Amino acid sequence: MTSRIPFYLSIVLLIVAGVTLSVFRHQTYGVPWAPGESRQIWDIEARIEFNAQGQEVKASLAAPNTQTGFTLISETASSPGYGVSYVNTDAGRRAEWSIRKASGAQTIYYKTQFLVDPHAKATPIPPAETIEKPTFTGPEQTAADALINQAMSRSSDNVTFTRELIKTLNDPDSQSAALLLNNQDKTTTLYKLLSSAEVQSKIVGVIELEDGRRRQTIQPMVQVWNGQEWLLFSPSSEQHATSANLLVWDESNISLLDLMGGQNSQVHFSMIAQDISPQQATNNKVEADGLLNLSIHSLPLEEQAMFKTIMLIPIGALIVVFLRVIIGLKTSGTFMPVLIAVAFVQTQLVTGIVGFLLIVGTGLIIRSYLSKLNLLLVARISAVIITVILIISIFTVVAFKIGLTEGLSITFFPMIILSWTIERMSILWEEEGAKEVILQGGGSLFTAVLVYLGMTNSYVQHLTFNFIGLQLIVLAAILLLGTYTGYRITELRRFKPLVED
Repeated sequence: MTSRIPFYLSIVLLIVAGVTLSVFRHQTYGVPWAPGESRQIWDIEARIEFNAQGQEVKASLAAPNTQTGFTLISETASSPGYGVSYVNTDAGRRAEWSIRKASGAQTIYYKTQFLVDPHAKATPIPPAETIEKPTFTGPEQTAADALINQAMSRSSDNVTFTRELIKTLNDPDSQSAALLLNNQDKTTTLYKLLSSAEVQSKIVGVIELEDGRRRQTIQPMVQVWNGQEWLLFSPSSEQHATSANLLVWDESNISLLDLMGGQNSQVHFSMIAQDISPQQATNNKVEADGLLNLSIHSLPLEEQAMFKTIMLIPIGALIVVFLRVIIGLKTSGTFMPVLIAVAFVQTQLVTGIVGFLLIVGTGLIIRSYLSKLNLLLVARISAVIITVILIISIFTVVAFKIGLTEGLSITFFPMIILSWTIERMSILWEEEGAKEVILQGGGSLFTAVLVYLGMTNSYVQHLTFNFIGLQLIVLAAILLLGTYTGYRITELRRFKPLVED
């Protein structure tokens, strides 16, 4: 008989290693055990992509600075072979990269860290340049004058004047606004109208902060000088844009990126939020990149955002193992509920459940017809996959047409897994009957809901992302559950008559 001592010893080592790594990360780097215990930092990464033309290259990117509500605590650049410097120009701070010769696809990373600081106040710089009035064509000039006169009569200062202009630009019945917006966007139109009315303003690039967001582009907005400070306005809303998740990145009023020696340039932003201790926020500790700091924070932010979801999958696997081994719950497929739960995270729970039932139900009806054709397995599965794609496409279009925008997220469902689920349920229906299909399908959906609740819990998300040692503890728990050979809870009802006798 094989000794179980090495197995249990490995379980103990996994738990000790997981606890040690977690405690080390908490005590050394100040990562809190629970979300919301300490200060919040936003890691924002700008990814610059372009094609070099085989000559010298110079790239200049607008760089952000400390502003109201956000304190810039660090900035780094990753650009192999490039020289980098941070310069102050008349248009504001910029990060500049240069290289003597480059060719082919190029990628440059610029990463900043902003501390959410309600006490952060940036000294506003009053406008010093004179206003250059823009030129309009004949009909456009008439429309612009009409909008300016209308807004001027309904306002008392620059702020209320801006609100009235925005309100008019968003009025679908305004013919003057429609004429001006025919050849240019709302942001440019608003800026030109303000300049024509001699109101000091500028176009700025704004980033909407959203945890785990990838490949976000900058949003143009307008800042208006009210005599004391710059106020931010979105061209789509007349309300002052004071949202706490808006960060002004580009204040140059010129360009986000200037590139010499390259073409087809793009700038995308990725961001992620971290909770750190107040001491770490104040002292700006050195980034944790040692051997024992086994975290994913050293990766580019785009990959970090992806791993934030991947690191939750072991929690789902633990829930599935517990339900199947200890409870004895039947599911259609071993880990299909985990993949469905990941889709629920993207679609939200109610929308996901409705979409799952619609797809599987419709797929079973079509699959019952395919079974009468006596197709080979490969052809039948391929037909089911195509059918699932068509079902998702039809449901998405119908949801959009009737105004249910939540239905657009149904595309996040794993199509191959759904196809195999429909195939297995159809075979099970033929062999065991509808009762077994409902039993396993209901068990799968119930398990997926429980996994979804676990994966969307803020404490679980915080611990799995910030403490990689937790994965070792989860692995140890799964291994221990794998050694259980007793009766499942659902099987105890089989022996109830014996207990009564």
